[in-house]
Amino acid sequence: MNKKKVLGLMSGTSLDGLDIALCEFRDDGERLQYLIHEAETIQYDDDWQEKLKNAPFLKSNELLILHHEYGKLLGQMVNSFLSSKNIDKEQIDIVSSHGHTIFHQPDKGMTFQLGHGASIFKVAQIPVICDFRTQDVVYGGQGAPLVPIGDKLLFSEYDYCLNIGGIANISFEKDGERLAWDICPANMVLNYFTQKIGEKYDEDGQLARKGKVNNHLLQELNNLDFYSNTPPKTLGREWVFDKVIPLIEEQELSVHDALATFTEHIAIQIAEVIENDSKQYLLITGGGGYNKYLIERINNLSDIIVKIPDSITIEFKEALIFALLGFLKSEGRDNILSSVTGAAEDHSSGILFSC
Repeated sequence: MNKKKVLGLMSGTSLDGLDIALCEFRDDGERLQYLIHEAETIQYDDDWQEKLKNAPFLKSNELLILHHEYGKLLGQMVNSFLSSKNIDKEQIDIVSSHGHTIFHQPDKGMTFQLGHGASIFKVAQIPVICDFRTQDVVYGGQGAPLVPIGDKLLFSEYDYCLNIGGIANISFEKDGERLAWDICPANMVLNYFTQKIGEKYDEDGQLARKGKVNNHLLQELNNLDFYSNTPPKTLGREWVFDKVIPLIEEQELSVHDALATFTEHIAIQIAEVIENDSKQYLLITGGGGYNKYLIERINNLSDIIVKIPDSITIEFKEALIFALLGFLKSEGRDNILSSVTGAAEDHSSGILFSC
């Protein structure tokens, strides 16, 4: 049996911190099994939140400097995590890092995740695999979504796998082929508006629940061109802040009404993607899995059976799957599915940094 321990690192668009998951993968040739031994979210301090938020506006030389600075930070976070859990580095085969997305414009042949692997390796002294998206864009793909291979290999008992993070994305099997795409913005927009009133996020959707849906804005959101595009398709921060945020702000709604309207928009877009079948199962992970009001609205719009897993799976599924991508890369196996990204072929992506 082939087995490895991999540290998966994931930093999402919500800027809340770095998710670290120590995962063990065992492959006996017939079935791939996983176990999350330890997991933690290490919060960014205010200074790093600002650096990451402003990174898209830096000059090129400043961005390259930050690329290495952030890589060093990731290495320090790895060391801190292992030290706090009393885990010997010798037990870890690979650090598999997603990095932090600064630019994602695959139509222009560009995607960039901050956090240089060489700098992570220098500080952590554990082999690092990173930069999983670039090769897919070069191969003509969207560079996303990358999680579906994990849904296929690790969560195949569910008909649909939905992750509600900064962006909501879905993955499912159809006619023997894995399909997946970004559905719509989610926590990226909700958090933007909650932070206007001093809250980091809308806990349980309580703020949205108090608001009133603005039907005019809801129709405008649902009519955005992206939703009529044929998959595979992906969303980036640039599109959200260019198209969505201004559309909401020009309505001059209260924060509660803006949240209520956008929460309804998310639920509608999700319901339009999944089949209205009471015999099928929908797995929901990501921070949106804790948004009780959003889950209620999804349930109200569909008969599908919604499954909310344990908190470790909700919070660390993406870190788990990026650990899986590193594991597959280290084994020389494909870790990117062309059926979901639109690339010319399935391929094994990622860059290794080691001695």
